[in-house]
Amino acid sequence: MPTPMPTGAKLMAAASFAVVGWVLANYYAVNVPDSSSLGPIREGAAAVGAIVGWRVMGPAVGKGYVEAAGSGIKTAVVLAVSALFLLALREMLVNSMKMRYDGALDAILDVFQMMAQRSQALLSLGVFGTILLGGIIAGLLTEKAGRRWK
Repeated sequence: MPTPMPTGAKLMAAASFAVVGWVLANYYAVNVPDSSSLGPIREGAAAVGAIVGWRVMGPAVGKGYVEAAGSGIKTAVVLAVSALFLLALREMLVNSMKMRYDGALDAILDVFQMMAQRSQALLSLGVFGTILLGGIIAGLLTEKAGRRWK
């Protein structure tokens, strides 16, 4: 199966959602009580944003600006959930190296429990604003790049 060619829209989606991921992680880190245990969350969220922007938003261009705004919000939500999953997975790996689990199933279940606990920090105006406004702006920028560089 041939891989799809890179386009200007995919590059713009990767760059703009990397910025959205960075800003989202900054607002998220403010709301976490033990932010010292987060590690390199900003860099990780930017990397996840670039990948999600390229894979989710990049192919969704060419349908108009209204669809691009909706796809941008969808991509920002996927970014937030993916970054939260990777944060919980990182914490599980740290805990497993400290031998805090009885078995593999306990470690896997703890990922989802940590996701549920950490998701409470997503309930802030800064995070919602970044998902909505950042997703819309990044989606519109991607659509504009798709129209400009066909």
